Amino acid sequence: MAAFQYISINIKGVTKKGIIEADSPKEARRLLRAQGLTPLEIALAQKKITLLKTKNFGKPAINAKELALMTRQLATLLAAGLPLEEVLIAVAEQTEKTRTKGLILSVRSKVLEGHALASAMRDYPEAFSTLYCSTVSAGEKSGHLDIVLQRLADYTEQQLHMRQKIQQALIYPSVMICVALGILGFLLEYVVPKMITVYSNIGQTLPTLTRILIAISTHLKSIGLYIFLLVILAVFLFRYLMKRKSHFRNQVHLFLLHIPVIGNAIKVINTARFSRTFAILSSAGVPILEAMHISSKLITNLPIYNAVEDATKRVQEGANMSSALKQTKYFPPMSIHLIASGETSGQLENMLERAANNQDNEITRLIETVLTLFEPAIVILMGAIVLFIVLAILLPIFQLDQLTG
Repeated sequence: MAAFQYISINIKGVTKKGIIEADSPKEARRLLRAQGLTPLEIALAQKKITLLKTKNFGKPAINAKELALMTRQLATLLAAGLPLEEVLIAVAEQTEKTRTKGLILSVRSKVLEGHALASAMRDYPEAFSTLYCSTVSAGEKSGHLDIVLQRLADYTEQQLHMRQKIQQALIYPSVMICVALGILGFLLEYVVPKMITVYSNIGQTLPTLTRILIAISTHLKSIGLYIFLLVILAVFLFRYLMKRKSHFRNQVHLFLLHIPVIGNAIKVINTARFSRTFAILSSAGVPILEAMHISSKLITNLPIYNAVEDATKRVQEGANMSSALKQTKYFPPMSIHLIASGETSGQLENMLERAANNQDNEITRLIETVLTLFEPAIVILMGAIVLFIVLAILLPIFQLDQLTG
């Protein structure tokens, strides 16, 4: 039985889209007619799903929130003892979005054909990451798929919560910067030109601040468009080099690591992601080397990724994981001590989980510290810009008062 995505109309002429399961397109049309629908278009849902990433300009076929909810539902229903086929159809029926429903039913179709769940999910890498599929595969082999999915759901929800926290933290600074740029643009576009017209007939030497402001306004009006186009070109060039030139990307990532506060945040976020992912894979029964290799793929900073890959090779050659990671110089001492303790006591996954929790707490503190410093800095910068413009406008008036007085 396969999943088909359809477009149809009912007896009132209203168009209806959805997903239906059937053995063939002919059977799907028959089932739709039995529901009082006239089929207009029917296509295999899995063919549609594979094209979702391209059609959505690189966006994943399922977002983190949907994935977390789906994983939690799968874990809960499997823990209740339901067969996998029934679990998948139940989750699909509870899904409101047609795209996500089609994805789940496509996975179910492959499971019904005899594929393992992880194998079926691997056919949709735009929706299920390597980490996700490897963890599910380990859960299937160990016979504890429900427990593994429960941990995956916790992990996905935690990552989603962290992303939302960072996004919410950036809202206020972003609004402040936009307001500052708007005020500056308004003053330079409408206020300063009128000031130039008034002061051009004075015949007196203008104050230095006024001359600087007039020069800035004049140059922006004459070459502002070229500057804007140059910035756009620079952005496209930067993105091209970051995507196509690994050496350039490595240098940029290395530069970011040396920026105060930001570099530390990048280290903590990436090492915490590695530790938590490794803990999940290790507890699911994935071999250490494979778990390290998969976990390293979630590291977004290239120098840290290369260092962890080198550490994986050292572990393969017989070194301890803690000493190999210590040589990268990116993992905090506390995490290294916890990992070493876990290797000694045989509770590596628990210690990795604890290390990840410590690093998550440090990330939260870093975000709060940055915001505590960043918000007043923006206010002070805005105030300084506005003060500069106001003084540049008022100083000639004060000068005239002194001359006439």
